[in-house]
Amino acid sequence: MKKLNFAFLRDPKFRYGSLSTALLCVAIALLVALNGLFTSLEKKYGWRVDYSFNAITSHSASTETILAGIDKPVHIYALYEKGNEDLLLFELLNRYSAASSLVTWEQAPLSLNPTFATRFASASADQAVTTDSLIVVCPETGRFRVLSAQDFITLSIDYDTGTWAYDKITYESAITSAIAYVTMDKIPVVYVVQGHDELDEGTSAVLADFLRSNHYDVRYAPLQSITLTPDDLLVFLAPVRDLTDSELHTVTNFTSQGGSILFVCDYSDPIASMPNYQALLRSYGFLPMEGVVVAAKEDTDGYFEGNRTVLLPTMEATDVTFDLKVNGTTTLIMSTARAFETPQSTDNSLIVTPMLLSGEGSYLHSLSSSSTSLSKLPDDPEGPFPLALEVYRFSATGDVSRAVILGSSATLTSDYYYSMTHTQEFIIRMMEYLVDSPASNLHIMARTAVRPGLSADALTLGSIILTALPLAVLGAALVILYPRRHR
Repeated sequence: MKKLNFAFLRDPKFRYGSLSTALLCVAIALLVALNGLFTSLEKKYGWRVDYSFNAITSHSASTETILAGIDKPVHIYALYEKGNEDLLLFELLNRYSAASSLVTWEQAPLSLNPTFATRFASASADQAVTTDSLIVVCPETGRFRVLSAQDFITLSIDYDTGTWAYDKITYESAITSAIAYVTMDKIPVVYVVQGHDELDEGTSAVLADFLRSNHYDVRYAPLQSITLTPDDLLVFLAPVRDLTDSELHTVTNFTSQGGSILFVCDYSDPIASMPNYQALLRSYGFLPMEGVVVAAKEDTDGYFEGNRTVLLPTMEATDVTFDLKVNGTTTLIMSTARAFETPQSTDNSLIVTPMLLSGEGSYLHSLSSSSTSLSKLPDDPEGPFPLALEVYRFSATGDVSRAVILGSSATLTSDYYYSMTHTQEFIIRMMEYLVDSPASNLHIMARTAVRPGLSADALTLGSIILTALPLAVLGAALVILYPRRHR
């Protein structure tokens, strides 16, 4: 049998070439392993640096605080199909799981598990499970929140063109709020009182849906069918028929134990013919005035689009509104608003503070069937007037009841105003004041959705760099080549 000849293994070309190849393979394998290791560490500890212009994949100190305070596991399902992932959102989810060991997430395409959505069936339209959405779940509480694309973006109107445009990205605020909701030990219950021709579930659906999406349990019921606890909140949405003596007794018992109330009074509500309801309002220092508030014609910043009964109120710094003023979220619209008397000095059991005021030169005008003119009459009282007030009321037992009164129901029930103004931020802060809960996510700033266009100033640095780099290369070439020309 012919003996194999391995002499070629001693050939220097093979020996050195093989060594180089082996070293190259080892180096490549080592780099691949290191890349996998550091990729895993980046996901686990959130090491990746966010270089995006709006820091969209980073979360704020407010989120860090909320994540540090949760004591229940939270799992997030990202219902994105393979190849259609939202990479920025996924990077942010990695940071959430890196910030808290209790937060985990996974990609779960609906096409791979069509029956998955039935586990999270909901009667609410805004909780419908669709592709390209997130489901935030807390197994211990059994609660979940579905976040769709509409929850991750806000729109603003361009007044010059009259069109809507993407304004802010709200990934962080939506996800953090959902985590806070599903891990809460108890959900605040909001009872919207019925039985006095108030706004019902249909006419106040915008408000109810918004409150439910911000972890409030909203229920519509007559007073006689409600079993109230001091932690609940009563809401009167512009009633036009009076409370019975029995109902008034139920409410006063509730408030004497520290229960809180939100009142909404339209200018057309017949408060004067409802003595029991009026007595309840007066017990909080709320004194409704007759007539509709009209802005002064010259106060163009005090009304909207030329309509002097559609007011842009001035926001005062109060317990409800202080953070709103700090963040610059102060724009509200109050149409055909009722005014209230300016609070006078009261005893130590009441602290009444105006939140919203009409503009300078505003006046109170009575609209009758015989005349719809807004012209000021000699007897029309002049403002500014309080359009919304907040109050603390202390009982003899030391319990504190809180109340807010607002002079226009449209502010809370108009979908148009929710889109145009800072109504949503105002409602969140007002509700947190009434139920005495800590501030939620107003400090989580929405990120700019569209990269700002370049200005002349923004081009300066780029122009300098674009010119300097070729000049630097040319200078280096001259330094190297000049000595050689003499060789």
